[in-house]
Amino acid sequence: QAELGVNEHHQNEVVSYMRFARFKRGMCLKTVDSCFQDLKDSRLVEETFTVDEVIDMLDGLQSVVHSEVESELINTTYTNVLLLRQLFSQAEKWYLKLQTDVSDLENRELLDQVAEFEKSEYTSLSEKSTADPIKPKLAPLNEGGSELLNKTVAHLQEENEKLKTRLKTIETQATAALDEKSKLEKSLRDLQMIQGDQKNNANQDITELENKVAALKSQFEKTLNDTTANQKFLEEDLMTTKHDLLKVQDQLSTAEKELEKKFQQTAAYRNMKEILTRKNEQIKDLRRRLSK
Repeated sequence: QAELGVNEHHQNEVVSYMRFARFKRGMCLKTVDSCFQDLKDSRLVEETFTVDEVIDMLDGLQSVVHSEVESELINTTYTNVLLLRQLFSQAEKWYLKLQTDVSDLENRELLDQVAEFEKSEYTSLSEKSTADPIKPKLAPLNEGGSELLNKTVAHLQEENEKLKTRLKTIETQATAALDEKSKLEKSLRDLQMIQGDQKNNANQDITELENKVAALKSQFEKTLNDTTANQKFLEEDLMTTKHDLLKVQDQLSTAEKELEKKFQQTAAYRNMKEILTRKNEQIKDLRRRLSK
């Protein structure tokens, strides 16, 4: 059997609509056939007709058939709109927004698939009607009602037993849950007592720690003050030493200048300077001779 790519429920709905459309199509064809039959019965009573009479009959037939087909097409359009309205209304209840693709309505492959599906459905329906032409009769009212009532009572009894079993299971689970709750409450009380003891111990530890921190802070402040005083003393000593160094450097520079001045005034310095001057003159003279 050809499939349309939808689930079984929706496929059954499609089959139902196709049966409705087939019925409406058959009614339309019957109406068109009746138009031709009416023309035959009412106008074709003579053996010969003129051209004008034939044209007049065909024009009348065309008008009637055109009106019937147009009416059926309009009715089909309105029927499809109502069908879409039902689908959209059901979708809006679930806050869905459906979309349609009009271009698929002219897809020849899809149209052939639908035609094959309708053909297979009509063939299977015809075979089923041929194989089982006799429709089953309804059971008598009294016997059928009693049997249905007995089945309903049996079904209700079975459901009652299931509910009793489920109730026992729920009661057992509830009892276990209450026991578990009691155990958890006891554990919670024990934990709270332990937390209380730990809290007292923690408070004592915190007090001792605070005292230690205070002592360390006092010692650190004392050390910081001593360090600050030592630093100040060292800075002052450094400044004094720096001034003394500058003074010694100045005295050394003065002594060097005086020593150089005294050395220049000695006879050895003057003799050495005269010897260097003569040697320089001799070197210059030798260079001039070498150049020549």
